[in-house]
Amino acid sequence: HTPVDTPAKIEPHRHLKILINDISVPQAGLVHAQAEHIEEILRYARDWDHVGPLVIHCWAGISRSTATAFVTLCALNEDGVEHAIARSIRRASSTATPNPLMVQIADDLLGRRGRMVDAIKAIGPGETALSGTPFSIPSRFRR
Repeated sequence: HTPVDTPAKIEPHRHLKILINDISVPQAGLVHAQAEHIEEILRYARDWDHVGPLVIHCWAGISRSTATAFVTLCALNEDGVEHAIARSIRRASSTATPNPLMVQIADDLLGRRGRMVDAIKAIGPGETALSGTPFSIPSRFRR
């Protein structure tokens, strides 16, 4: 119910908005992540030209945005680097707690056979906070 306005200097087609609540199980009156939301993220990630940074944000910067970053990086890299990506997110953000529903859906869509889910479980939940601190990580990972 609180979408972020597109900044004036950003062309609207370059600002993908996924309007979901920060929940990992369906709840009455709220919008949980579904396959079509994750497919939008995957399409946007694959269309990224890598010329400038890709900024990913959500209301608090803890769950939806870190899940989106993880999903995006998994889509842009070969199979087998899921744990390296998750560890990189953890090193960059002590509060990152990627939304498990978003990760599960992406794992299924990308055919990662549970590796994405396992990688997020391995880093565990982040520190409790009201908001995350912005961070930056590379977009390319190797085995």
